[in-house]
Amino acid sequence: MPKQHTYVLGLNTYDHDVSACLLRDGAIAFAIAKERITREKHASGFHKEAIDYCLKAEGITLDDVDLVVSNCYILPVPELEERLIYQDMAGFLPYPERQEASKYPLFRSTSGKVASLSHHLAHAYSAFAVSPFDEGVVMVVDGVGNYRSDVMEKYPNADAVSPLARESESYYRFEGERLECLKKVFMEPSRGMLSDEFYNMPGLGALYSRVSSYVFGDWNKCGELMGLAPYGRREQVKHLLEMSDGELHVPAWTSELNQPFLLDSGSWEKNPAMRHWEDITWRVQDDTENVLLARARWLRETTGAKNLCIAGGVALNCVANGRIAREAGFENVWIQPAAGDDGTAIGCAYYGWLEILKQRRSFVMEHAYVGRPYSDAEVAAALQKFLVRVQVNASRSDDIFRDTAKLIADQRVIGWFQGPSEFGPRALGNRSLIADPRRAEMKDILNSRVKHRQAFRPFAPIVLAERMKEIFEGEEDSPFMLIAKPVRREWRDKIPAVVHVDGSARVQTVREATSPRLYRLLKEFEALTGVPVLINTSFNVKGEPIIETPEDAVNCFLTTGVDNLILHDTIVSKGRMHKVVAPLVRTYGDVANIVASTAPPPA
Repeated sequence: MPKQHTYVLGLNTYDHDVSACLLRDGAIAFAIAKERITREKHASGFHKEAIDYCLKAEGITLDDVDLVVSNCYILPVPELEERLIYQDMAGFLPYPERQEASKYPLFRSTSGKVASLSHHLAHAYSAFAVSPFDEGVVMVVDGVGNYRSDVMEKYPNADAVSPLARESESYYRFEGERLECLKKVFMEPSRGMLSDEFYNMPGLGALYSRVSSYVFGDWNKCGELMGLAPYGRREQVKHLLEMSDGELHVPAWTSELNQPFLLDSGSWEKNPAMRHWEDITWRVQDDTENVLLARARWLRETTGAKNLCIAGGVALNCVANGRIAREAGFENVWIQPAAGDDGTAIGCAYYGWLEILKQRRSFVMEHAYVGRPYSDAEVAAALQKFLVRVQVNASRSDDIFRDTAKLIADQRVIGWFQGPSEFGPRALGNRSLIADPRRAEMKDILNSRVKHRQAFRPFAPIVLAERMKEIFEGEEDSPFMLIAKPVRREWRDKIPAVVHVDGSARVQTVREATSPRLYRLLKEFEALTGVPVLINTSFNVKGEPIIETPEDAVNCFLTTGVDNLILHDTIVSKGRMHKVVAPLVRTYGDVANIVASTAPPPA
């Protein structure tokens, strides 16, 4: 039988947010981050699980794939894999995976079907190649990219930079399939001890991550940092980033900033350093916004481009994105929904399709629902596990949108599981917790009873796209929940649970064409309440990845204060036995093991 399709596999490998993306004839067929499968947030290591997920979903094997392109920001993948043979680096390849990798055909492959790509180039392809624009410019800003010696594309003034400098910012112009690098900003090598070099790197994204470590004890809490920033006082902390004549300067971190997060200091929110943490968070957010806005304006003025694409971890800063969309002068701004390193799998795949296979662009990423679908039979099986079945009541609805809207209007917190999962860090309505935005206390209920996270953290609204301008300021669309908008004053008291302390909200616009079930739920809620807005937050608890499978949904439902679980057209509630069984299970992992291993009783 002749081969029917051309398949390209893109991979982000070894370090955080390992992921895979499978193209079928130039269109995304499936994409997944490893964390959704292993349940380890920002999972690193080997990539077989992510590859297997995509291949199984498509019904093919690795032999059917025509080209594999991978990247890792640490080193070029072939060099890193060579080192992994003789160097013990458990963070990149733990021992059980090391044995698995040694037998896998892609590991240390010399096949002509396997290629490697540098990091910012992967980010750039992830943005422009699937954007709706034929021409425009690309902004890539993240924490750290490849060494200058490993960068693949041509760029100005390359000889003036140390081979050991690392990528921090990259700016491109594109037309059709052609991509040209206009500017790169590198971070010169920093002196450090052990692995603290990243902590001291003088770059835009690296500095933001440094403040995240300073406040939260984790470099990867940048979203929380953005949420805390509006609580800070203006101008209480000196500038952490400075721009002069287009050059970025990062002042040295000094001993004045000596109040790092301490794990044994009791309540984080009652810590005496809290006021200082809020102030420094305001400063780094304000500095970041101003630098990004200056870069975007330079890009607009230099090229005259009307369209801007953004990728890289810093592109997840929806407050800065909102300012760029409104103030930089571009007619259109498109942000890769998987802007972080997981999204580089998309970029690798499209580099293979466009640059190596010399194909044309034809696919637009109008939505991020690129996981595999789960059948009604799989949903039913998750509910038939014995220790699940005794704890829940499940009934099929003949109008799931009407019935769910009524539950939400009655102040029930809903776990909403529909269709394929979203790719990227945002739950966009297929793996979401949904609630009523009309009561301010719903924010605290979600944070304390369900998500188990800090009280300051805001929740995002989803809104019917055709009603967006009536409720939020700004013309720009925001289908991927990556742009913050001011809430119009006349609506702030109507939807207080999604209005942040600064009067803004991280908006997701919903259209029937790309998200028909979520759209219908919003329409039913609007018919009941007159409000075309719902709270949407990711279906998980703090420290866990967003759920992927029906089993994951059931696990999370049974261990949190979620009131009802909606699995396709089935409404699930907690029965009387839940209060008896639940205390016996102390951790999420125990529940997961029980659900996964307990078979239904024999017929």
